[in-house]
Amino acid sequence: MSKDQVTTNEIGQRLVQVLKTPEETEGQESFARAMELTKAYAASGSATHFSAVARLFYDLFEMFETGKDPRKG
Repeated sequence: MSKDQVTTNEIGQRLVQVLKTPEETEGQESFARAMELTKAYAASGSATHFSAVARLFYDLFEMFETGKDPRKG
C-alpha cells in the first residue's frame, strides 16, 4: 500500500502500535515529531480546547506517516 492509500483506520492502528511497542515501531519518529509540535502549540496558549490539541496531534502524526496534509481530502 502506498502512502497515498493510507486510511484513517490504518493511521489509528499505527498510532496504537507506537504506544504499545515504541521501541519496535517504524512510526516512532512520526510520533515524536508530532508530540514535540503539539506540545509547543499547547504551551503557546493558542489552544482554546483540549480537543483541538488532540486533533492537531493526530493530524500531525498522520502527516508525518503519510507525507500528505490530512486536511486536504
